[in-house]
Amino acid sequence: MRYKHLIISTALGFATLALSGCGAGNGNPNDVIPNSPVIVTPTSGPDSFLLFPNPQVQADGSLQTNSAAYTQAYYAAIDPLNLRTTLAGFKTANGFGSGTGTEVHAVFGDSRDLGYGRLMTARQNADGTVAFIVGNYAINAGGVYGYSTLNLDAAVAQDALWLKSTSALEFSPGPGGGLSFAKFYSYDPAGNRLATANLDGRGAKAMPGVCISCHGGRADPLTPPDNKLGGTGLPLFPLVANSATQARGDTQSHLHVVEADAVGFSTAIGSRRVDLEAAIKAINKIILSTYPLPTGTVTPTGYAEDLGRRVATANEWQGTAANLIKNAYGGNGLPNANFADTYLPADWIANGQTTLYQSTVAPACRICHLMRGTAQQSDIDLDTFAKFKGYAPRIKEHVTDRGDMPLAKIVYDKYYATAMVNNIALFLTSAPLAFVTHDGAGAALRPGRPIADPGPDRTALTGAIPLSASGSLYSTGYQWSITSGPAGATLTNPTASAATLNAAINGTYVLQLITGKGTTQSTPATLSIVVNSALTPAPNAINFTNIKTVLQTGGCTACHTTAGTAPIDYSNIDRNGDALIDATDDLWLYTEVRGRINFNDIESSPLLRKPTGEHHAGGLLTGFDNTKIPGDPLRNNYDLFLNWVLNGAPQ
Repeated sequence: MRYKHLIISTALGFATLALSGCGAGNGNPNDVIPNSPVIVTPTSGPDSFLLFPNPQVQADGSLQTNSAAYTQAYYAAIDPLNLRTTLAGFKTANGFGSGTGTEVHAVFGDSRDLGYGRLMTARQNADGTVAFIVGNYAINAGGVYGYSTLNLDAAVAQDALWLKSTSALEFSPGPGGGLSFAKFYSYDPAGNRLATANLDGRGAKAMPGVCISCHGGRADPLTPPDNKLGGTGLPLFPLVANSATQARGDTQSHLHVVEADAVGFSTAIGSRRVDLEAAIKAINKIILSTYPLPTGTVTPTGYAEDLGRRVATANEWQGTAANLIKNAYGGNGLPNANFADTYLPADWIANGQTTLYQSTVAPACRICHLMRGTAQQSDIDLDTFAKFKGYAPRIKEHVTDRGDMPLAKIVYDKYYATAMVNNIALFLTSAPLAFVTHDGAGAALRPGRPIADPGPDRTALTGAIPLSASGSLYSTGYQWSITSGPAGATLTNPTASAATLNAAINGTYVLQLITGKGTTQSTPATLSIVVNSALTPAPNAINFTNIKTVLQTGGCTACHTTAGTAPIDYSNIDRNGDALIDATDDLWLYTEVRGRINFNDIESSPLLRKPTGEHHAGGLLTGFDNTKIPGDPLRNNYDLFLNWVLNGAPQ
């Protein structure tokens, strides 16, 4: 039975408030099965949705970004007086229903990301602060790609029976004042604040990760307990060192554009798209007001929509998504009344890649990636074809192999059920990339097939050398073998994920790993280990003191320093605010540096990738040239860091 439509004004849609993310997690077997068939049906694999790709794996295997402690620290940072523990409190704190400021409403179906009918209200106060309330309605997810128009009907009718949760977003200064930043809350149907949110029916996950993972946010580790005099005794939410706000709780997240072309609208008078275009434009103007102007912009710009927008520092996001809003309404001045997505960056046109951008990047990648990047390092926004191409190896890994992108489940399923999967496969196959992205029958490869990963090439001492295939994907069987090296070497437990190479003679040993699942085998993968009995320091003796020395003397502090351009300060400073620089501050620094390790995908760790020059404003640093063989003096620091990480990164 269809639900009666009420004639209501309509809500916000930082559309899609995608609230979805990528990551690795609990191994839900459904997470990597798109609606169209895969080569091998996965039996285990990453929980790809609503978690960060680096979820801060702890020593006990738990994921810090998906923990109660992370949520507690976040809410303590942004709402220390607990004024927003209920939806009513959130409304009061932000002036909803006060009769002042501006409130705009809209309702639409989130057919793109989460499948809800969304009843939303956007508010802008006289001081420029902004807040949103988003009611999420769901009857079923039985429609195309998980979206049902019944969910939209429920939102239009404001039927409380089908209200699953309310998402709330605030753009305002932190408790200490200063510049505004985005803050996220989730409430149950009764209006009580939630520590976790189940936004896609795949299980509850901790706030704020379910929101900020697709809003440009960072997932840095919590501090150690704040035990200074007058401290909380609890871990604190991380502080991004190069943020303009210098506020804990500022995750560097931003508000999404309301992409009216990408959502569903009701046929009920008052809730049709034609009825809502003015409201959607007003909402997009509110969203635009939260974006900074690019560094160096002369203000005022001469355009009314830019009033109130501050100029970005060189160390932060440059408001890239503003281009999408302005283009959708005809450019500067926003002369057009209706939203029309014709955004196509010039570099994509110049490289003859308009089809790839419009058919795949815009619907599957753009909205989240435009929220990321800084003036010094903006590659991740994918706003040029050159940037997109530079991320080709990461696209191959995350999309074709791991299956933890696209970020949202509906987008993911649509990607694999349409031509998008073939478009990316052809892009990755094209010269000079030449990745293998098709099977023997010519079909585009999909996640779910076993992929062998023996770990990175490295140095080691003579003796028993541990091997690990834990990075392998969708694999239940393992076979290690020695393909070359000095005579006499043997393998212990060669059919286990954790095997051992026994090597008594110096030299280079090449090993092969093949993994399988059922009757399907992976492509063989090789590992080179350069064994050196004089290796100093020994891999198991490397500690944080060795790492800190390189960080502080190897060129990193050109950016990673007080008032620097990087998100983490590597210099010796009073990190915990007790007026001392001591061992406690060293522990805090260690915690921050450990947060730059991705134990789910070690070679992708920023601590290893960035100094090699990969998407790094500082370029290649001395001793980090990982194109050289292990043991080469030009990669000695990389080898040091790698062996420290492989040993668990001890303090």
